[in-house]
Amino acid sequence: MKMLVAGKWIDRDRKIEVLFPYDGSVVDTVPVAEEEDVERALESAVEGAQLMRNLSAYERSTILKRTADLIRQNEAKFTDTIVMEVGKTVKEARAEVVRTAELFELCSEEAKRIHGETIPFDSLKGSEHKTGYFVREPAGVVVAITPFNVPLALCAHKIGPAIAAGNAVIVKPASKTPLSTLLLGETLLEAGLPPQALSVLTGPGGGVGMKLVRDRRVRVVSFTGSVGVGEEIAKNAGLKKILMELGSNSPVIITKSADLQKAVKAVVSGGYSIAGQVCISVQRVYVQREVFSEFVELLLKAVKELKVGDPKLETTDMGPVIDEQNAQRIVEWFDEAIQAGAKLATGGRRNYTLVEPTVLLEVPGKTKIMREELFGPGVAVNSFETLQEAIDEANSTRYGLQASIFTSDLFEAFEAIRKLQFGGVLINEGTRYRADFMPYGGYKDSGIGREGMRFAIEELTELKTVVFETGR
Repeated sequence: MKMLVAGKWIDRDRKIEVLFPYDGSVVDTVPVAEEEDVERALESAVEGAQLMRNLSAYERSTILKRTADLIRQNEAKFTDTIVMEVGKTVKEARAEVVRTAELFELCSEEAKRIHGETIPFDSLKGSEHKTGYFVREPAGVVVAITPFNVPLALCAHKIGPAIAAGNAVIVKPASKTPLSTLLLGETLLEAGLPPQALSVLTGPGGGVGMKLVRDRRVRVVSFTGSVGVGEEIAKNAGLKKILMELGSNSPVIITKSADLQKAVKAVVSGGYSIAGQVCISVQRVYVQREVFSEFVELLLKAVKELKVGDPKLETTDMGPVIDEQNAQRIVEWFDEAIQAGAKLATGGRRNYTLVEPTVLLEVPGKTKIMREELFGPGVAVNSFETLQEAIDEANSTRYGLQASIFTSDLFEAFEAIRKLQFGGVLINEGTRYRADFMPYGGYKDSGIGREGMRFAIEELTELKTVVFETGR
């Protein structure tokens, strides 16, 4: 595939191979953007930002609605692309396409609701004859840097609100999974987006991405990825807005009053969907000692029933991780935990990029799986005596994206809500749950700012205050 630069499809001699994670075969190639491509995209985005600013809310909303409709019309093509570049199962890829169409529809609706407020200047002594208001205006040029694991929907979470707010966008997709983003770029142009307002540049993040981040014409950088890369972006961005979603190590607390069947279902879905390669995947589970054995028995039964294999098959529940390097790292983390004293209850091995769904029991707190983001199909299950002990353990990492508690005790639920240091706290639901319109983002090293249509639009706009002197 070619890349999209200022509304034109451009090829280059240097290529990046996109591989099918299941067997390593080449799916397609994309060009490596050169410096002149970055410059052309930036020049175009400055022009595109002015064009977008002049579009009415109705026109922006219409473009977004058409995009949603076109995605639905091309569901099979998007689905196949996601399966092949990410290694998601057909069921997971199809769900992402459906979700992406809904995302653009939600953005279409939200584009009509961008408004300001009046300001009571006359409440201030000396300003009795002043009146005014504030409005929201587009930020300008937005750079969106997206991850490999949910390449279409997470791209939509950046592009959709940016367009709704009247901005131009330059997208730098993950080098391992650029194909669905390029298809989305084609779809947006077909839907009527001004070509100057969108570029999709392919190439390495350290080169292409960092050139975009440093440029003073860019007003906002929206990034989803690792803490390390996020820190580099923060060091290089200069005076511009930075929005970051940097991952998690999501805990689930299960008290003795919980519905264990419901909790097991949430842990399995949250821990092994997309082979655990989701920032809000369930990674740590804390179970009250009285129900620990029963919960583990139910969990192991459910995990062992998962069908792991070729993601192209409708019967597959879990496919591969993104590449062999990550598969090897994930298993090394399992081994580290076992050597530190954890018990391997099931899984723990790999076959190329297929990592077995893994459950570890009573894992020491200093191990990587308990402190860092695994991004793989593994769940650590520990016991606890008191709820305060579980909350302290849940809060013990540098991350704070989403956490959950399963309980039938209202007081326990509110104690967890009050004390858990996370951007989202879910009651009787797993950490993997996300409604795309809710404010989504984390505390601590999990990021800066919030996604979710209305909240992202607020981040992607500037406030302008207007004051009238009304006295004579």
